[in-house]
Amino acid sequence: MDRDSIPLQPTPVRAYYYTSVVGGEEKIKSVKESLFELRFTPKVFKRSKTRGSKAVDITLATDMLGHAYRGDYDVAVLFAGDGDYVPLVEEVKRLGKGVRVASFERSGLSDDLRLAADTVMYSDEFFLQLWKEYKQKES
Repeated sequence: MDRDSIPLQPTPVRAYYYTSVVGGEEKIKSVKESLFELRFTPKVFKRSKTRGSKAVDITLATDMLGHAYRGDYDVAVLFAGDGDYVPLVEEVKRLGKGVRVASFERSGLSDDLRLAADTVMYSDEFFLQLWKEYKQKES
């Protein structure tokens, strides 16, 4: 199959958002609620000001690999740029799934991740259009 012909559903079944925040339970709850309103399944973890949260990367990798193994999707879209995700992408592809990496064009997409993915989608124009629509509704 041509790497660019891996089909995507026009409307995804589910979109997960993995992040960590500094703050207490109220802050975590607030971020979860905001992400839920944007139609994401939120995965929000606590982190300290001095140290990030490894739980984000580990949970994302575990979920993506687990869903691939169970056959829950045909194509995963990973919005990331970190080369640490290369082994995950390679393993998901070994399971016969497609992997598209979404990134902003000048956001530091790792060359290794770019080359590991089936395709790369630069999302600058998409998010710019969403932002314009949001600002129009606001005024």
